[in-house]
Amino acid sequence: MTTLIKCCGMFRPGDIAAVNAARPDFCGFVIDFPKSHRSVSTELAARLRAELREGIAAVGVFVDQPAQNVAHAAAECTLDAVQLHGHEDDLYIGDLRRLTSTPIIQAFKVRSTRDLEAARASIADFVLLDNGQGTGAAFDWQLLEGFDRPYFLAGGLTPQNIADAIEKLHPYAVDISSGIESDRLKDPKKITEAVNETRRVK
Repeated sequence: MTTLIKCCGMFRPGDIAAVNAARPDFCGFVIDFPKSHRSVSTELAARLRAELREGIAAVGVFVDQPAQNVAHAAAECTLDAVQLHGHEDDLYIGDLRRLTSTPIIQAFKVRSTRDLEAARASIADFVLLDNGQGTGAAFDWQLLEGFDRPYFLAGGLTPQNIADAIEKLHPYAVDISSGIESDRLKDPKKITEAVNETRRVK
């Protein structure tokens, strides 16, 4: 199966223009998380999402927000998926599912095989395996040996190593954010390169 690509952390109209030109499978928005320089309000996310090319799925990224807020943003921004990047657990996901039918991606910070066991057991629709919240570094990919659930791979990916990661690990999707930035701003050239490198791997 061909690995998909998610370009994450879009926060300016120019970012959407670059994504529309490169045509990744997913486009991510960090919603209402002021600690991130990529954070956008629900209102801005809705405006940016409205400019997104048809066929590119919109994903909202949330960190430890009330389930009601996430469900509201999913509706306001017509999100195709919500990504939970904090301390949300299965109880939270159950509550969220009662509020929205939007598919759920749960992120896990991978430090050991115990983290992967938790990811394997998650009731979310998809899991994302990462080094942390926007650190731009990779975790130890050797830990993934034997991990048998489809996953989004994040952390430390760049246009230079994304094809190698796909060839070695065959994830369901790759998720890139810091790796497509220059001086903390999204770089259209890097976005295009990352998408092209992902598509290159058969």
